[in-house]
Amino acid sequence: MPELRSTLKRVFGYDSFRPLQEEIITAAMGGRDVLALLPTGGGKSLCFQLPALLGNGLTVVVSPLIALMKDQVDALTAMGVAATFLNSTLGEREAKLRLSGLWNNQYRMLYAAPERLMLPGFLEKLREWNVTLIAIDEAHCISEWGHDFRPEYRQISTLREQFPGVPFMALTATATERVRADIAKQLHLHEPANFVASFNRPNLTYRVVQKADGYRQALHFIRERKGECGIVYCFSRKSAEGLAEKLTADGIAASPYHAGLTDKVRAENQEQFLRDEVRVICATIAFGMGINKPNVRFVIHYELPKNIEGYYQETGRAGRDGLPGECLLLFNPGDAMKQARFIDEKPDADERRIARAQLQQMVRYAECASCRRAELLGYFGEAYAGQNCGACDNCLTPPETFDGSVAAQKFLSCVWRAREASYRGDATFGINHHAEVLTGADTERIRKWQHDRLTTFGVGKEHPRDAWQHIGRELVRLGFLRLASGEFPTVELTEEGVQFLKERPPLALTRPPTKPARTRKGDTMHEEKPRIRRKGDIACDEALFEKLRQLRREIADSRSVPAYIVFGDVTLREMARDYPVTEAEMGRISGVGTKKLEDFAAPFMDCIIKHLRENPRQAFLD
Repeated sequence: MPELRSTLKRVFGYDSFRPLQEEIITAAMGGRDVLALLPTGGGKSLCFQLPALLGNGLTVVVSPLIALMKDQVDALTAMGVAATFLNSTLGEREAKLRLSGLWNNQYRMLYAAPERLMLPGFLEKLREWNVTLIAIDEAHCISEWGHDFRPEYRQISTLREQFPGVPFMALTATATERVRADIAKQLHLHEPANFVASFNRPNLTYRVVQKADGYRQALHFIRERKGECGIVYCFSRKSAEGLAEKLTADGIAASPYHAGLTDKVRAENQEQFLRDEVRVICATIAFGMGINKPNVRFVIHYELPKNIEGYYQETGRAGRDGLPGECLLLFNPGDAMKQARFIDEKPDADERRIARAQLQQMVRYAECASCRRAELLGYFGEAYAGQNCGACDNCLTPPETFDGSVAAQKFLSCVWRAREASYRGDATFGINHHAEVLTGADTERIRKWQHDRLTTFGVGKEHPRDAWQHIGRELVRLGFLRLASGEFPTVELTEEGVQFLKERPPLALTRPPTKPARTRKGDTMHEEKPRIRRKGDIACDEALFEKLRQLRREIADSRSVPAYIVFGDVTLREMARDYPVTEAEMGRISGVGTKKLEDFAAPFMDCIIKHLRENPRQAFLD
């Protein structure tokens, strides 16, 4: 369909589609129901926006997020697309004007929350507005098995009865096979075309750092990325607020975001972040879903996430524009213990069991010595084809190993002897208990079980307790120990572990991480540094890029929209690389469609011409 690509270029300014976009659009325009899983930053919105432009009727987009509706409508309006939204933020007069426009066929797209669609009389209006496509964004919200189930989403299951001949498009960023099946069932999709994209985000770099002084480490990381926007995820509201206050005091424009703030304060903080007035948002997991900010350059997890799904989704906020993004996890095993205590407070036994398993998977990821990208993809059932991703700490700087044969023998022997020497032969103990036995600790629990009489008591004083804990967790990962089922995370020998004790083969273990030295507030290492050039970045004239950013900010402020509504960072970096000074040259820049060429090209070309009068043109090799 040649009109797809011509419209893609004319309206959106792109020369090519992202993976699966064209196939999804083609299926929907052919009248098929579609169920699509595209990762965060994979371009879900375009899948229903482009058909809306080429169709003859109205595309209805069901979205759970008021802020996202306005954001997407602002972006579409800037590209010359007739789109609108209806939600509770509109006054009576404005709502009537938009309804009048819908009656007069002035719009190609309507964004609405599920509650709005199901209001008495609204479905009758929809039937009069020639609806040709219904898109359900964040479709996992309809499933009780989804990570963000919303009961109000169940109401839209009746839409199929009202619009039996209209194709449905259900889109989500994260959903297991079980959730996808439930989405299809709840929405009554008719033999949907299923599309599942790779979970791999090749532009993201993953790092895990042993947490020592968490605040100093976070501050240093942020200051090294001068002028860049990021999100810091915290475990608690108190942590989010305290971190934002400290960063602000140290000269980093930061604001908190969590469910304990008033709606007004949350909305203000989010808007300031979207407009680049605030550089860093310190947030609980309440922040991020549906935030269409493409130039988030880094995501820091200040504390250990609860599960891999949440971690993947939160790191996915970085690099949505395709430029490099960095994901840093500050890991302290103590954070896992803190999470475990909260899990123990859950009243439901099944919930506790599932939450413990998810936490153990998260700790496994944090401590793994292999490629972190492969670990993440493996969790979602996808194999990573490469041997070295070149974009995680373990691949960039492989962890140091040592001959761990003796250490493994000591730990496994301790597990064996502790169990055999117990009052009952079936008692099991946790990794921490065995580490205390090996280091000769004097604890009430050791005395109770008389484990100070074991031959392994005190034989491991060459390593500190936290190192033995690390060794124990690695032996679990290697399959020599398994976590026993029960109320507490205890370990027991596997057949492989017993075989190892008998044969005592050589074994390489990763060296336990050492905590970095604490830094002082006045250290020069905390001074902000020039922008980091990352693998996959678009090389450009950095001085010109900064001037274009400033111009973009001024234009965006004059229109009361976020800066990326005018142009994204990819577009600005291409301008600062190619120096377009004519409309024809500007039209070849990615992200410059016909409408934006008319509205914004002149001031940006003037800025480039002025820069070239004062500075030599640079040449770049990507």
